[in-house]
Amino acid sequence: MKAHSRLIFTTTIHLPKSHDQDQFTRRIELTPYDLQLLFVDQIQKGLLFLKPQNYDQSHLVEHLKYTLSRTLEIFYPLAGRLVKVENGADDDTASFFIDCNNAGAIFSIAVADGVTVDDVLKPFYVPDDVVYSFFPMNGVLNFEGVTQPLLAVQVTELVDGIFIGCTMNHCVIDGNSFWHFFNTWSQLSRGINVISETHPVFGREYLKGIIDLPLQIPFSQDQISNRFNPPPLQQKMIHFSKEKISQLKAKANSEMANDTSSNAKISSLQALLAHLWISITRTRNLNPDQEVIYRVAVGLRQRLEPPLPNRYLGNAVILGTVKCTAGVLLQRGLGWAAWEINKMIASISGEEAKRYLEDWAKNPKVLIKTNGDLMLSNANLVTGSSPRFNVYGNDFGWGKPLAVRSGPANKFDGKLTVFEGAEDGSIDFEACLSPETLKGLASDVQFMEYL
Repeated sequence: MKAHSRLIFTTTIHLPKSHDQDQFTRRIELTPYDLQLLFVDQIQKGLLFLKPQNYDQSHLVEHLKYTLSRTLEIFYPLAGRLVKVENGADDDTASFFIDCNNAGAIFSIAVADGVTVDDVLKPFYVPDDVVYSFFPMNGVLNFEGVTQPLLAVQVTELVDGIFIGCTMNHCVIDGNSFWHFFNTWSQLSRGINVISETHPVFGREYLKGIIDLPLQIPFSQDQISNRFNPPPLQQKMIHFSKEKISQLKAKANSEMANDTSSNAKISSLQALLAHLWISITRTRNLNPDQEVIYRVAVGLRQRLEPPLPNRYLGNAVILGTVKCTAGVLLQRGLGWAAWEINKMIASISGEEAKRYLEDWAKNPKVLIKTNGDLMLSNANLVTGSSPRFNVYGNDFGWGKPLAVRSGPANKFDGKLTVFEGAEDGSIDFEACLSPETLKGLASDVQFMEYL
């Protein structure tokens, strides 16, 4: 099905006139965790709802605009812009910060003519041509936040549903901050006051004595001249029930029960990650000597010393890496793979996070998706997001969401995005893989046993 949303109107949402900018921080520095993302895509996530009873488009639009403005008053940096400070013609470095100038966020209304909720949910693969049209600012990279909004929202009307898609600048927020924003907006929308103790915090005090801000980093748009052109990809939402997750966790721990080196328990998520890593590697039919690398986003808020509050607005994530050969992975199995992931996550301590900051400040490295990037090899996997994020609690006043979907940002062969499932204790993965790999998974008995 070829379907694209039709834009009805777009407007800019500013902070309420009652917002006293003098009481708030005007300039917020970007950290190494933020700056490394300058040349990659923004975060794009959205929620699908049934259309409210007694639906009135104009009333809903005005309500969402009003509550978005109130949410921006709490998350006011998202109404600002990035500022790039160049260090002279003979110096190819620059620094960046968030200017909380209330330039505003974008709010759009669109209609997906003839598209129903079932058209999004029922196909075996995610209908990308439909879903991607539900998101604003497709293809905009984070460094473009110097002129582009740091937040854009698109509300798309389906025949029998509503999709709320958000695009946020990844240099300003990570997944934790993204869903904090979404949770707060939905609370305000359904009439629940948001207490100040849950408001985001923006301070960079945790960096004192480690690195000095602002950081001067090499910067040239020539760095992205070889833009990444992904091969043909498809996406599949893979659902694991609470029962199947328990079975995988028990199997992984049972396999390691006699290993004296493993004295900690393998978690449900670690067992799931190992199951996917093994299954996808097996389906890819790789040479046994081929190195396979699994990168997993690990949250740092509670690992830093002292810990950052959960409501810290910014990036506090590091990519942990597990690697071996395809032959070793397939031969050693679920328990071993899960234990390797467990050890990697446990090794990321506050001291490790501090060392990363110090090293990055001395030798800044930004992530760039290029056609020769080994990280994007078809032998590798990357998992982002977390099943701990509150997705299905986002009730805007007409019921909980039916599903979560993501936009085209940061998609490549091997990208696995994890979400909480709609049912208690379940977990979903949005798997972005080659059509051949997805087809192979569907016929892989060992993989399908746990679905």
